[in-house]
Amino acid sequence: MTPKDEAEPAVRITVRAKPRASHSRVVRVDGLNLEVALAAPPVDGAANEALLSLLATTLSLRASALSLVLGQTGKQKVVEVTGLTASEVTARLAAAQS
Repeated sequence: MTPKDEAEPAVRITVRAKPRASHSRVVRVDGLNLEVALAAPPVDGAANEALLSLLATTLSLRASALSLVLGQTGKQKVVEVTGLTASEVTARLAAAQS
């Protein structure tokens, strides 16, 4: 097996979510640490779904490439991203903020 055949390890993004905003958007980016505003309320997983949808759009990925691994019920969350390297994720997040 060549190194190119090996899967990239998943990248973890730390997110501070603020639900019930006027619209969903990335507020602040600091490397792999984000602050996001979410239009959805924190009820029945709606905010989590809105977060994954926002990040999928921001990173130009399918929703299936993202998974919420920590913080299902809190404002502090960890999202795992597959299919991109850490530097690609950082660059795409930085571009989204500007």
